[in-house]
Amino acid sequence: MHDSGKVIVGITVFLIVVLSPIWYNALKGQASYVPELKFPINEKQCVESLSYMRTNHIALLNLWKETVVRTGERIYKARDGKTYTMSLVGTCMKCHSNKADFCDRCHHYVDVQPKCWDCHVAPKEVKKEALGDRR
Repeated sequence: MHDSGKVIVGITVFLIVVLSPIWYNALKGQASYVPELKFPINEKQCVESLSYMRTNHIALLNLWKETVVRTGERIYKARDGKTYTMSLVGTCMKCHSNKADFCDRCHHYVDVQPKCWDCHVAPKEVKKEALGDRR
């Protein structure tokens, strides 16, 4: 192979360019941008814990959808024993009523396009004074 040196240099440059964002974030220790969510001020607790909801909310919503559609059961019992109506619009969106400030920020950040709004009507946005910042 006559051009093996060029090939090796090309592969090395390609790997450096492609992997540089990963190295940058690994060395810096954090992502450069994290979306700021607007949480409802008037509610202190979600259906489940904040850490659970951050990682498992889509699994919970899918469970609710399957349970309601397949069995007709509409009551969800949370880990703390409280019960909630299994309803995206009636339960979740009652508190998280500003889709643009809550749902869309994370969904755009991780580049997912949930199919919630294929069937559900997005709620009307509320004024920003009713929202707070909680991490």
